[in-house]
Amino acid sequence: MDFNSTVKGSMLEGFYPAGWDFVKIDACCSHAPEEISERQAFWNKDFNIDECTTLGEFDVKMGHEIANEIRKANKAGQKLVFILPVGPMGMYKWAVYFLKEWNESCKNVWCFNMDEWADGEGNTLTGDASFQSAMENAFYNPLGELTVPKDHRNFATKANLPTYPEKINALKAEGAKLVLVYGIGRMCHIAFWEPTIGAEFDSDEEWKKQPYRIGVQLHPLTIEQNALTSFKSRTSLVPCRANTIGPGLMFQADYAIGGADGAFSRGMQWQGMSLWMTLRYGPTRHITSTYIPTLPGRLFYLKELAGPLVAEAN
Repeated sequence: MDFNSTVKGSMLEGFYPAGWDFVKIDACCSHAPEEISERQAFWNKDFNIDECTTLGEFDVKMGHEIANEIRKANKAGQKLVFILPVGPMGMYKWAVYFLKEWNESCKNVWCFNMDEWADGEGNTLTGDASFQSAMENAFYNPLGELTVPKDHRNFATKANLPTYPEKINALKAEGAKLVLVYGIGRMCHIAFWEPTIGAEFDSDEEWKKQPYRIGVQLHPLTIEQNALTSFKSRTSLVPCRANTIGPGLMFQADYAIGGADGAFSRGMQWQGMSLWMTLRYGPTRHITSTYIPTLPGRLFYLKELAGPLVAEAN
């Protein structure tokens, strides 16, 4: 007795995105933990995963990876463009630490926050709960005189998000390297590009051209993920929409730095299935994160997320 044998006629029939094959998902999640690093045919030759045994190790490695991209760009005299998330977050204090230790300036760095809470018209959240505030407090302000210039910082507001494609393309035309930094959502979204959007398109190629969405509807499980991880379980505080970049910007990245750290205490977690789906399902517009392994980059993950993904009493 499991999900597939009981879903018909239940409240979850039709709840998940079109195109999700739960038999295939179950197969993705049924591997032994040590098999997670087995390379798949659709992986980019320069895509790699990196196991971390603790959250502290995870934060340090991701922070170092971000800071090292800045150090390498400075050494090469190259402009550097980041698409940045608010989550994971622990990486930013370590990126700041390494940049200060190395005395590396961010004057040739441009940053584009990938998303922001919004209403149906795209008006964005302000104040302490906003992603803009989180970025300023975690990354820009602590860097002090080494920080990213204010006119190089971009946030996903109703007015500014539509300018992202032109700005990023102009920087790439000048030789800038584009680096995507990301986390993987419970629904396998990257940024807030939900897998439900895939059903709107007849082909993955058309879906991959989409640069952004204003006031996109968030899946209920995305709301609950954020209630648990960012709002101390208080669902009533979580906006039901967001502004977000799309595949047309994310997947033109020259390099991608990712993180999966979705573990709770007492052996509980929320991200193991999403991680295995990302690595094993194969590219499809119905599961946004499945395109991540097609990019060059490194995906850091907590060891316990690899499983085994089996039921246990807590």
